[in-house]
Amino acid sequence: MKLEKLVGERFKERPSECQIESHAIMVKGGYMKYVGNGIYSSLMPLKRITRKIEQILREEMDAIDGQEVQFPVCMPAALWEESGRYESIGSELLRFTDRTGTKMVLGMTHEEAAVHLVREYGNTYARYPFMIYQIQTKFRDEARPRAGLIRVREFTMKDAYSFHTSQEDLEQYYERCHKAYERVFARAGIPEVISVKSDSGMMGGSVSHEFMLLTPVGEDSIAICKECGFSANMEAAESIIKNEADSVLSELKEVYTPDIHTIEEVCDFLKMDVKKSCKAVVYQKNRDDQYVIVFLRGDIEVNEAKLRNHLGEEVHPGVITEESGINPGYIGPIGLPDGITVVIDSSLEGATNLSCGANKKEYHFIGFTPGRDLPSDTEYADVGKILEGGICPVCGKPSITISRGIEVGNIFQLGTKYTKSMGMTYTDANGEQKIPIMGCYGIGVGRLAASVCEAHHDDYGPIWPMSIAPWQVHLCGMRIDNPEIRETSDRLYEELMGRGLEVIYDDRDVSAGVMFSDADLLGVPVRVIVSPRNLKENIVEISKRDKSFSERVPVTEAAERISELVKKELSAY
Repeated sequence: MKLEKLVGERFKERPSECQIESHAIMVKGGYMKYVGNGIYSSLMPLKRITRKIEQILREEMDAIDGQEVQFPVCMPAALWEESGRYESIGSELLRFTDRTGTKMVLGMTHEEAAVHLVREYGNTYARYPFMIYQIQTKFRDEARPRAGLIRVREFTMKDAYSFHTSQEDLEQYYERCHKAYERVFARAGIPEVISVKSDSGMMGGSVSHEFMLLTPVGEDSIAICKECGFSANMEAAESIIKNEADSVLSELKEVYTPDIHTIEEVCDFLKMDVKKSCKAVVYQKNRDDQYVIVFLRGDIEVNEAKLRNHLGEEVHPGVITEESGINPGYIGPIGLPDGITVVIDSSLEGATNLSCGANKKEYHFIGFTPGRDLPSDTEYADVGKILEGGICPVCGKPSITISRGIEVGNIFQLGTKYTKSMGMTYTDANGEQKIPIMGCYGIGVGRLAASVCEAHHDDYGPIWPMSIAPWQVHLCGMRIDNPEIRETSDRLYEELMGRGLEVIYDDRDVSAGVMFSDADLLGVPVRVIVSPRNLKENIVEISKRDKSFSERVPVTEAAERISELVKKELSAY
């Protein structure tokens, strides 16, 4: 490929709208172009990268007995009504009607389509287990697309669905897929990706893991124990709080707290540590707007994913009205109006002598001890976020650290959520009707490409791993107006191409600064420079984009040496 003919422009300045490096690099380097909010077109360099990622995915899915299929992007809403998700999913699902008035959706995920495809085929136990997968365009109407390809509305994804006749079989296959994902990320150049326990969310199921690339620009928070290796997404991490009981329990007593509303103001006024307070957070159920009030220790935040899972339904931040009987700023667990769902977080278990709202304007309680002052049948629920320095739920040590990460893949044990709701059954060996069990496994192709760029770049551009680089060799012919440079460069280009190498050849009549700047932005692993100074000694210069290697070799040996370097690099993946 001649660089002169490459469609797309490379820019000197960083685009102002780009928040993270991978986004800036891909726009600046001519990889993609903005079309609409969360929607991009891919130019040739990015398309070549994603094509290689897709090939890695195909090879690894085929290796665990996957069969590639293709689901439709656009589906009748009736499929989603069968599973119940047409109503349960919010505005992320793009709904519309076609010209006949039929309700339709754009696929943001394809569980329903997968069940529809195989529910007649899977009518006998003899055909299990099996796995089908696709690499397909999807659309999710994200409220806040950001960071280039990290969070978009239209995206390409590899999603796989496995079907089993027992939980044990699903678990065995789940582990096979987990290992396949580790190989995918290693081959794509980011072996440092870690697997963390996660919340299943709208996908359903009881067991799920996310594969996270740890980076400060990540939008997910991950709890990690450096003592035992435990890791989990903040949404799924169990929060363990051990309260030390005071030796003397104070009586529950009302105190006048004029014009004081926030937990910080209350603690400051009462000269109490925030850990000795009980705070209230108000929500409403999406279904009927019924109030839900969560009570936690003052230093703990609500984990809304845990709260949704505890309630079994969606909630939104509460809007307190006069008719509710709730006193904003003075809400406490004693004396609340009827008809309110109360959730007591486990952070209050064992706590003593706390401050809390008295459900009376300008008054709070002090001396609140939940174990004494709440009903004896009070149940505690873990709906709080785990803290930095918190107790690890595995080893029990106060060794939790919170890191940021980008989710580059996920796997779920879905169980029978979709097969049951959509009427998929099979006849077992005893002639009985059973419901198959599903697993689901996804990797975003564009997000993976952007994540590799985020992990491997310098101040000048990306440093692509050989396995997914847009080209393997970047040939720079400097002072191409010199006939000897032209002849040597052209001959080397043809020889490298003849050896089956992927070469981007810059034979433009431009300055060395422009040529090297473009080479840095394309991030090709091996760079070859043909220049007048080198040709005086009948040599060419070979180097690596990551600056780990540079050597000068005779012109006659250059093609062989370059070919060796490329093969050696590829063998590492």
